[in-house]
Amino acid sequence: MAVNIPLGPLLDPAFHLGTVPTTWAELLGFATGAVNVWLVVRQNILNWPIGIANVILLGLVFLDGGLYADAGLQIVYIGLQAYGWWVWLYGGEGRDDLPVRRTARGEWAVLLAAGAAGTAAITWLLTAFTDSTVPFWDALTTSLSLMAIYGQSRKLLESWWIWIAADLVYIPLYFYKDLKLTSALYVIFLSLCVLGLTTWYRDLRDAGGRAEPAPAAA
Repeated sequence: MAVNIPLGPLLDPAFHLGTVPTTWAELLGFATGAVNVWLVVRQNILNWPIGIANVILLGLVFLDGGLYADAGLQIVYIGLQAYGWWVWLYGGEGRDDLPVRRTARGEWAVLLAAGAAGTAAITWLLTAFTDSTVPFWDALTTSLSLMAIYGQSRKLLESWWIWIAADLVYIPLYFYKDLKLTSALYVIFLSLCVLGLTTWYRDLRDAGGRAEPAPAAA
């Protein structure tokens, strides 16, 4: 079943990359996305409101491109971005004081189980109810991204590894779907994720090096 929804001037072409049109939504998503990830690397709380703007723009791009799971993911992201914003404000010992930490074994078990179940369920939904041409890959990147943004909201160091894994799938996926600028954006994301991993690890080490994972919350 095709999904045809008028999405307005944001989906008008801003320019062309060769013969492929790049919409205003994709262009603005590129700009806000790059700023968003840079602010996450810097542990700047403004990453959350800019991230909300970014996921709204990319949601339009993905819906228009037939990436329905990724489009739906952006709706979930709005709630997760708001949650992460609140946690970064009030989840530490004081305002803006949530520390970077390692992921506990229990957290890993829950994340991996949820990721596998989510990938299977979303793949089935996309295959059964949409005209998606990439149901598994759309589902996989959706699940990985949910795992990663949860870890980011808790400042789990390993969330960067999950983002890196997701980006390595996103880059060729978006290129295949003719979202060339978004594919290039995820190359930048990948570089920033490596930077974020090293920066957060240095912060963890300098703060006393909680090298062992924190106990899972009861």
